[in-house]
Amino acid sequence: MIDAQRTAGGALVLDGNALRDRMVTEVRREVGELSSVPCLATVLIGQDGPSQVYVRNKHRQAQLAGMMSRNETLPHDVSQVDAEDLVRRLASDPAVSGIIVQQPVPIHLDGEKLLALIPVDKDVDGLTTASMGRLMRGVDSLVPCTPLGVLRLLQYYGAQTVGKRAVVVGRSHLVGLPLAVLLARKGIDATVTLAHSRTDDLVAVCRAADILVSATGQARSIGTEHVKPGAWVIDVGISRGESGIVGDVDFAAVQAVAGAITPMPGGTGPMTVACLIQNTLTAWHLQH
Repeated sequence: MIDAQRTAGGALVLDGNALRDRMVTEVRREVGELSSVPCLATVLIGQDGPSQVYVRNKHRQAQLAGMMSRNETLPHDVSQVDAEDLVRRLASDPAVSGIIVQQPVPIHLDGEKLLALIPVDKDVDGLTTASMGRLMRGVDSLVPCTPLGVLRLLQYYGAQTVGKRAVVVGRSHLVGLPLAVLLARKGIDATVTLAHSRTDDLVAVCRAADILVSATGQARSIGTEHVKPGAWVIDVGISRGESGIVGDVDFAAVQAVAGAITPMPGGTGPMTVACLIQNTLTAWHLQH
């Protein structure tokens, strides 16, 4: 295990940067033993600033893992037909192992139709209807990267999940829903509650959790009143304000109560990218 640090309040820090680096190094070792080099292809439409940063980071980590990377860019006003044509070309290219259509796409485009063109064995984001259906059915699939990253953090740092109560706040198809499925899977065996903005007495629901995950994007909405002493607290939400990036969890306050906690930034974000790289390697194996 990585030498774990603790906060001033004594909580174990779940360092996503350190674990990401470890995972990418392991992938690089495995890539060096393959008969060909996996290739990650991204489709970036328009000039959205955060999306450009995310894509650059994905390609940087792919290259550190010894993989090839292709960044296909399209103008903001690209037609649906032309965008679909590009995704189809990548889907049929045997040299491409994994495909990402970076979200969000411009509002005049049908993002779901673009995602539907990605073959299930190249869907390294795990977001197509086919991939999500396979996840729900318990069939081997490429799992959405952020939920998988949360699970890898918990597993690596030694969280006890069997029979434990896990509360996931946020029901998006990107994080909350697939994470609830993963945590309830046989072998993980948590008892999962999926909470949201309509949940009665959310504070009491959260406070019953041994593992509390928040993925709402509501800045510092999880405070000490939500956290059972000693609970593992995972912060997935990201908000950008004048003071910079903050998460759903009031880290300064909660670290004094929690048994373990993710920093923001430096917690689940790096793990999302690490699992994308891991998924690209898995996709290569599925295709060979």
